[in-house]
Amino acid sequence: MKKVRVLLFCFVLFGSCQNGPIEKPDNLIDQDKMVDIMFDITVLEAMKSQTALVLETNKINPNTYIYKKYNIDSLQFANSDKYYASNVNKYKEIFDAVNKKIEDQMELSKKQNTSPPPKPVK
Repeated sequence: MKKVRVLLFCFVLFGSCQNGPIEKPDNLIDQDKMVDIMFDITVLEAMKSQTALVLETNKINPNTYIYKKYNIDSLQFANSDKYYASNVNKYKEIFDAVNKKIEDQMELSKKQNTSPPPKPVK
């Protein structure tokens, strides 16, 4: 039984490895644009979980919105995402930049919400 587990583990380990790097797609989305796209996807996913009614009321389909806003299609996005994901360092750079944008937006929001209330009119 132990030999079967070891063989199964080796099969899964070696079977999951790729034969080589993923070829760069012809219509690769540049890294900065991917950061913007991933940021918007993150915001839309948060909206779906927090305020889904707003998206439904305004008939906003998050995927369609992203594709129109960035003038891309699902295949171009999928191929670009797959390409960047094949390079762990590049993918980490993208997600680090997305996290930075989120932190910057949260900081900006805090500053806007902590301004002193207007003085009452006499």
